[in-house]
Amino acid sequence: MRTSSNAQHVHDQRAEGLDDGGTDTKSRSKMTSRGTKYWDSGAIPLIAPEILGNIIAEVADLGIVISDGGQVLSVLVNPLYDSFRALERWESRDIRSALTSESIPKFESRLAEFLAGNAQIRPVELNHSDTVGSWEFPVRYSLHRIGPDGAILMLGRDLRPVAEMQQQLVKAQVALEQDYEVQRENNTRFRVLMDATSEAMVFLSAETGQISEANGAAVDLLGKSHADLMESRFGDIFQNRKAGDLIGDLTTEAIAKSDTPVMTTLRNAEIELAITPTLFRAAGERLILCRIAPRAPQDARPTDLSQNLKGLYHAATDAILFATEEGAILSANDGFLNLIDTAHDISVRGANLADYLQRGSVDVKVMIENATRSGRMRMYATRIAGDYGSPRPIEISVTRLDAGTNNIFAFVMRESGSSDTARDISSSSSEDTMRSVKELVGQATLKDIVSETTNVVEKMCIETAVTLTMNNRVAAAEMLGLSRQSLYVKLRKFGLLARDPGANE
Repeated sequence: MRTSSNAQHVHDQRAEGLDDGGTDTKSRSKMTSRGTKYWDSGAIPLIAPEILGNIIAEVADLGIVISDGGQVLSVLVNPLYDSFRALERWESRDIRSALTSESIPKFESRLAEFLAGNAQIRPVELNHSDTVGSWEFPVRYSLHRIGPDGAILMLGRDLRPVAEMQQQLVKAQVALEQDYEVQRENNTRFRVLMDATSEAMVFLSAETGQISEANGAAVDLLGKSHADLMESRFGDIFQNRKAGDLIGDLTTEAIAKSDTPVMTTLRNAEIELAITPTLFRAAGERLILCRIAPRAPQDARPTDLSQNLKGLYHAATDAILFATEEGAILSANDGFLNLIDTAHDISVRGANLADYLQRGSVDVKVMIENATRSGRMRMYATRIAGDYGSPRPIEISVTRLDAGTNNIFAFVMRESGSSDTARDISSSSSEDTMRSVKELVGQATLKDIVSETTNVVEKMCIETAVTLTMNNRVAAAEMLGLSRQSLYVKLRKFGLLARDPGANE
């Protein structure tokens, strides 16, 4: 008991920082044989078990105390990992029951090395799972002996963030490989298509004019090797053309989507070429696809119908345009642009024809409905005006054209010779009524004559509207600015309702 008392006294002195001679031992350290420092065992205060457990839980993500046989004695969970709280039920179980099948041999091998006293024990990565294998997570453990009773402390680090990052990297690598294969496949298809195309094609930058790709037909036509074309600007191949001017003309024609090619002459060969450009954007850069062909001979064959129709469309004095069933303009020639005083067809392409006609959508609806029903409509009279010009009287012929599953309509317009757009379509009864009005002069008051004349004019207008709309009462009412009920009242008033009982309502 005395010896124990002396040992306790020595321990108290060391705890107070004094050695046997009363010398202060605070901050005193010893040196190992390798020159490293370590604390005196007396300089480290005793740590309560619960405090030590908290320290271990804070240092590691997961701490497991096991026996040398693998039985779980205690589980210490980092407070920041609430998901690990459920692992406390491992206590009193064999840790192997919480490991996946491939991790059990790794654990047993590393535990055997540790129990054998091997000083160079590397950490081991183990995968935990529940009994049914519905979930699993990896943990990296280091093994430490903590007592003479054979207890072993396994300090674990959660590897789920690392595993998730690895999975993301794997997925990104797989996606990258797939994209690379798709790109290589598309590049192969592009090369085959370019080589198999007999038409000369060149890709070039709209900003610099540098050629980026050319097919074999372009190499043969331009008289340069493929390597020389890749190192030159497109404008330098042609004579009497500045590179910037040629690229500007190509860009303008591509934006206008005109069928007229850009004409130029090949340098040192005196070959006149026609270039048809197409502007597009790829990877943030504007590119131009140029289809190049020798200029067509001036003397076109008389039997070449498509060439003749194209020439008629561009050179005709009559206005020609194509529109959809809704009246949206697809294309228009110079004759139509002259009618509405517009400089370029870009301004009208996509606009609605109703915007330029006097009666707007009523005119378009009447013409398209009649052309849809019978295939064509002749000599429809109305007025047309642009944004700045005064209305002009015109006559329109409409033809329906089949375009696959949809219909398009061709409009041919010609300016009328007089300002009166209405034709004489009144019936013989209207003429008789007019003669009867004239006979009233001298026999009736002016008020009665004006009233009778008003009825005659009103009847003629109604008959004209009904005739123009092919007896479509709804369209006739819209044309006259009347409601459908008012139109029926006036038709009944003038005895016109019973004339055509099968009229389209």
